[in-house]
Amino acid sequence: MLARLLHRLTLSTILASAILAPAFAQKPESRAEAVKIVADMRRLVMPGAIERLEAVRIGGIDQWISVRGVDRRNPVLLMIHGGPGYVSMPTSWYFQRGWEDFFTVVQWDQRGAGKTYAANDPAIVAPTMKRARMLADAEEMVQWLRREFGKERIFVLGHSWGSSLGIELASKHPEWLHAYIGMGQATNGPEGERRGLRFALDAARRDNNAKAVQELESLGPYATPGRPIVLKDMYLQRKWLGYYGGAIHGRKDFAHEGAAARLSPEYTDADLRTIWKANDFSQEHLLAEVISTDFSGYKRFDCPIIIFNGRYDYNVSSTVTAEWFETVKAPHKKLVWFEHSGHEMFNEEPGKMLDSLLRHVRPIAEKAGDVAP
Repeated sequence: MLARLLHRLTLSTILASAILAPAFAQKPESRAEAVKIVADMRRLVMPGAIERLEAVRIGGIDQWISVRGVDRRNPVLLMIHGGPGYVSMPTSWYFQRGWEDFFTVVQWDQRGAGKTYAANDPAIVAPTMKRARMLADAEEMVQWLRREFGKERIFVLGHSWGSSLGIELASKHPEWLHAYIGMGQATNGPEGERRGLRFALDAARRDNNAKAVQELESLGPYATPGRPIVLKDMYLQRKWLGYYGGAIHGRKDFAHEGAAARLSPEYTDADLRTIWKANDFSQEHLLAEVISTDFSGYKRFDCPIIIFNGRYDYNVSSTVTAEWFETVKAPHKKLVWFEHSGHEMFNEEPGKMLDSLLRHVRPIAEKAGDVAP
């Protein structure tokens, strides 16, 4: 009897495998088909879940956001992407899904970036690509989210360039924030640039890479006081810094992220055709200023400050950030090291990223009663 039952179960398993195997073996035949698979896998089917992709009128232009979460009663978390112009919405399908169980997560393509670039005339936007306008946009976006979701406070998470806006938001408007979270936090830009050059030169010399050494040494007294940083010099520094893993730990460039963007359900073919043009447009207008600026004078805050720091981040020097953090005064502060990351810890260590958000960020909202029951 037992033998016959085992035989039937084995036969059923074989038949089921034969039926399912062709489906599992199938490969998407187009980007559209692959995107449809990704979108369906991360679809939020819970009652009351939020999945919104829309343009919001901010700073006089249409600016695109994605809003996702399983329960709108959860705290709102706005991610301000880096670059300038290096949008995080197109890869959020990979790193963000776990966040959405505990936060209402907002990805925002800033002025001159991503979908927002594609939705507006660059000739009209170009004269407005100033740091003051970008900060005003961030202020408007936070205000809009607070009204839209009926929240007294939200979380702001600033990455790289976005952290230069986030740190000012935290300083100027602590009453709007549960906490500010900085990743690849901009502090003393010129000092970070100098340390990045030293890292790249040391790595090139160890590697006996004569071409890299020659190119890096050609920069001369890079980022020294009284010598403005020009983009062509910065791009040369970044070329070899990235090659030796100072941007993405263990990788030579960001190519994998660029490829992953092609699977974004939020991005159309037309959006993808302009995504890198938008990145260049934003950097041309904003990057030289931000890497030449010292933000380390921001030391006193009236809201909690949490820093996520990649151990191998030389793109925005994590050691400079850690030294600045020691001087910070805030009601609560926490520095979290990502031991296997460079500059993109949310892509490099997504599990630790979620764990850190749950350990160090969400409890602040829980104490304030701003979570779903």
